[in-house]
Amino acid sequence: MHLWRVPTGAVPRALGRMATGPLRLRRAPGLRFAKLLGTGSGRTFTVRDADPRRWALLSVWDDAAAAEAFRHGPLVAGWRRIAEEEWSAELAPLAARGRWSRREPFGAPVPRPWDGTVAAVTRARLALRRAGRFWRAVPPVSADLHRTPGLLLALGIGEAPLGLQGTFSLWRSQAELNRFAYARAAHVDVVRRTASERWYAEELFARFALIGSRGTVDGADPVRAAI
Repeated sequence: MHLWRVPTGAVPRALGRMATGPLRLRRAPGLRFAKLLGTGSGRTFTVRDADPRRWALLSVWDDAAAAEAFRHGPLVAGWRRIAEEEWSAELAPLAARGRWSRREPFGAPVPRPWDGTVAAVTRARLALRRAGRFWRAVPPVSADLHRTPGLLLALGIGEAPLGLQGTFSLWRSQAELNRFAYARAAHVDVVRRTASERWYAEELFARFALIGSRGTVDGADPVRAAI
């Protein structure tokens, strides 16, 4: 996972890189799956959440060597030239279910424990006829998320301003992520309604072990809060 924050004057160049990036990614050796993403607060999952200064890349690689070569390659270097801040993380899947663009990008890992910092990725393609009910349900969950002990970082992510969205979050431990997912009333209610009201045409949920990270988000290293 890469995150870049650009100064306001570089937003047009960031948009240009979002437009040309997918074609360049197809030529990256060892790349299995990648999505260039806009980001936002994730508080409502509408266009008013969007942050035009922060952009992301989520990529899946054949092996660590391919990922490391890409990290030092021209696409990342181009983002780095226009960015005023950068954060990146190496992740290993702990569990995953669902599909993203009709694919299983993280495979089908056997769920396993991890004694350390974890990340969670959610992604959904909304069923447009039910989008209004979904958007009305989001704010209480988002507000509760940001009050949950153990949360280190939370962002909305998406391939488009509306209809294709998700979250990236970083947690001090699997236990604290589990408490939010399965014990916080607001989130449990939304999970129940997701099944009964069929908000999503496609969905994916995945957890990852944080293997390593570098850089800052909003001037601070989010992982240091886990130490």
